[in-house]
Amino acid sequence: MARKVTLYTAQFGDMPLEMICAKAKEFGYDGLELACNENHVNLERLSPEYCEEILATLRKYDLQLYTISNHSVGQCVCDPIDFRHKGILPAHIWGDGEPEGVRQRAAEEMIKTGKAAAMLGVNTVVGFTGSPIWHMLYAFPPFPAETITEGFKDAARRMKPILDSYQEMGIRFALEVHPTEIAFDISSAETFLAALDYHPAFGFNFDPSHMGYQGVDYLAFIRTFADRIFHVHCKDVWWSDKPTKAGVFGGHLTFGHQERYWDFRSVGRGRINFEEIIRELNRIGYNGPLSVEWEDSGMNRESGAAESLRYVKQIDFEPSAIAFDAAFVKE
Repeated sequence: MARKVTLYTAQFGDMPLEMICAKAKEFGYDGLELACNENHVNLERLSPEYCEEILATLRKYDLQLYTISNHSVGQCVCDPIDFRHKGILPAHIWGDGEPEGVRQRAAEEMIKTGKAAAMLGVNTVVGFTGSPIWHMLYAFPPFPAETITEGFKDAARRMKPILDSYQEMGIRFALEVHPTEIAFDISSAETFLAALDYHPAFGFNFDPSHMGYQGVDYLAFIRTFADRIFHVHCKDVWWSDKPTKAGVFGGHLTFGHQERYWDFRSVGRGRINFEEIIRELNRIGYNGPLSVEWEDSGMNRESGAAESLRYVKQIDFEPSAIAFDAAFVKE
C-alpha cells in the first residue's frame, strides 16, 4: 500500500471524538480527517490545551491526523447569504443573519481554522469557498460576460486575506471542487486560479465524485493541476447510462431517490475508475493520504466505512521504481 488511508469524520459528526476514533481503529484506518464541528474540532474551544486533548485521543487509538476540514463555514465566505445558511453555521457566525456580516465572520473563522491546523500539527485545511455566481450557472435571463468575471474577482478578493494568513502560518487551503463552489470543474478551477494570481497557499482537494456525473474528465483534472493537488477524497458516484426522469440537475429529488440520474455511492460501488486515479496520482507524485468521504444514502454508514477502507487499500499501489523491461537491457 503506497498511501495512508484516513476517514473523514463529517458524516459521523454526531459521534464524540473518542467514539469515532475507536470505530476508525476497529475498521483499520491509519488516521482521520477531522471535521470542524462541536464533537471533533470545536473552534470555540481552541487553545493549546484543547488541541493536545484531541491529539492525545488520537494517540490512544494509534491514529494519525493529516488534515482538518471546514466546509460549511467556508461555503459562507463567498456565497450570497440566505436562510439556508443559518442551518449549517454555528450561531456565533450567523449572528443577526445580515449577509455581509455573515461573510466577514465566516472569513475570520476560516483564518481561525488555519490556526487550529497549525496548533494540531497539520499543514492542510480542506473546505469550500461558496460562490457569488453559482445561481447564474444557466445563462437565462441573459447577463453580460463581465458579470461572471466580476464574480470571480469578488471571490478572489474575499479569499486572498485567508490565503495570505495561511501562507504566513505554513498552511495550505485545498478547495473541494464541487457544484455550488466558485470552482466546480476544470474550466472554472483554471479561471479561479488566475483570479487568485496563482496564490501559493491555494490548491485542491481532489474528489472525483463531484466531476464524474457532470461529464468532467476527472483524470485530466489531476494532470492539469498536478502541483495543486493538496489532498484527495475517495468518494464514489453512480450515474445512469440512459435517460432518467430527473436529469443531471436532480429534479429537486432527495439523495437516494430512485428516479435520480446520479447519486453518491460507497467507494467501489459507483462508476469512478479508481484504478486510473491511482495511476495518475502516482504519475504526479502525490504521497498524501487517501481520505474516505463516505456518502451513500442506501447503505449503513459503519458497514460502508469499513468496506470502503478495504477497497481503497486493495486498489492503491506504489509506483514502480524501474521500467519493467530494464532487466532485458545488457550493459
